[in-house]
Amino acid sequence: MLTGDLVRLRPIEPEDADAFYRWHNDEDVMRWLQSYTHESLAALRKRFADRAENSFEKATFCIETLEDGKLIGVVALRDADPINRRAQVDIYIGEKEYWGGGYGTDALRRVCRYGFDTLRLHSIELTVVEVNERAIRSYKKIGFQLDGRLRQAFFRDGQWHDELLMCVLEDELC
Repeated sequence: MLTGDLVRLRPIEPEDADAFYRWHNDEDVMRWLQSYTHESLAALRKRFADRAENSFEKATFCIETLEDGKLIGVVALRDADPINRRAQVDIYIGEKEYWGGGYGTDALRRVCRYGFDTLRLHSIELTVVEVNERAIRSYKKIGFQLDGRLRQAFFRDGQWHDELLMCVLEDELC
């Protein structure tokens, strides 16, 4: 397990599928996520039961609160490139009552520290929809910087939105 100031990160277990199913069917939680597909609870449970172990290429962690061990979200390092020492990170907090409390920032900082210290990555990247200001503030708090813009790359609610490419290098993590 990886422990931060507010959260603990642990691998996904099959019994976590019910929480993910609830989150994936909540419009507010899924609003700015790129992957917006509906999956049956049975299919999700099967996928979680058949999951591959975490590896260098992809490491996915459940986010639990330190105070009571409540499952509140997920964070993943994926597409790790051992030659260029780069990976991408994805994160969301599914339990809305924990939004804005620093849990996502703490989880992201902790998984980035794991990526730099354990996986020996040099850079970690993410994309974020430009109007997702709360997420952007969180990313900047730990050192992510704007690297580029994908114009009109995200379609939601009948509108096109720009997507921002952000990156943190190993010596920039706060």
